[in-house]
Amino acid sequence: MDMRLKFNEDVYNYDKARPSYPKEMFLDIINYSNINFKHKALEIGIGTGKATMPILQSGCNVTAIELGNNLAEYVKDKFSNYSNFNVINDDFMKYPFDSESLDFIYSATAFHWLPEEKAFIKIQNILKINGTIALFWNHPFPNREDDISNIVNRKIYDKYRPTNKKIEEFSKKDCEIYVDKLNKFGFKDVVCKLYHRKRTLTSDEYIELLNTYSDHRALQTDLKNNFERDMKSSIDEIGGKINIYDTIDLYLARKL
Repeated sequence: MDMRLKFNEDVYNYDKARPSYPKEMFLDIINYSNINFKHKALEIGIGTGKATMPILQSGCNVTAIELGNNLAEYVKDKFSNYSNFNVINDDFMKYPFDSESLDFIYSATAFHWLPEEKAFIKIQNILKINGTIALFWNHPFPNREDDISNIVNRKIYDKYRPTNKKIEEFSKKDCEIYVDKLNKFGFKDVVCKLYHRKRTLTSDEYIELLNTYSDHRALQTDLKNNFERDMKSSIDEIGGKINIYDTIDLYLARKL
């Protein structure tokens, strides 16, 4: 099964459990791109529309492309009051967009699912000259060593899903990868910015969040159930809440 379709299995929980993005980030995107009612935008991998409303409210015409049929139907209904919105249920890499037809293309925590080189080449082809690309991700980090709720979380992961990989919080140095890639694929005026926030979830809310992650949903049923049971119990023993430290990374650039 295509792992991208794991997000299509439980649309309502995904919309409930996944966080939105900082208002400051959208202001930075809109100020950089100068999008307004005259412009055409494309959102790649809209999901449940966590990053869509601020772009719609800028006045530009937003077309979203979404692989999951349930997700596509969900956002079609969610944004039905907006005449400047439509959604295409298809694979971005296969859909025949017109050349140089778009002013703005963006993707929220989804671009990494695409074949990178081919995706950048396609974006270059369908963006107008001086059109803007915006890529951004949210990196949740519940593994700080000075937070008891994070320590408990790590113990359960080490028990059920051990790894030799060092668990590190996303930082500025990690941004260099996409900055270099945007330069490599011929974009100009590349800008990168980080945003930080702390979320506090109940044990139930945390389990709901975990169930929006494709790798968690793909676990064997017995392992998944035992993992969730022990995670909830351990968090409840220390007060029933866990802190998550988010880092959101934004990349902006223009087509040459």
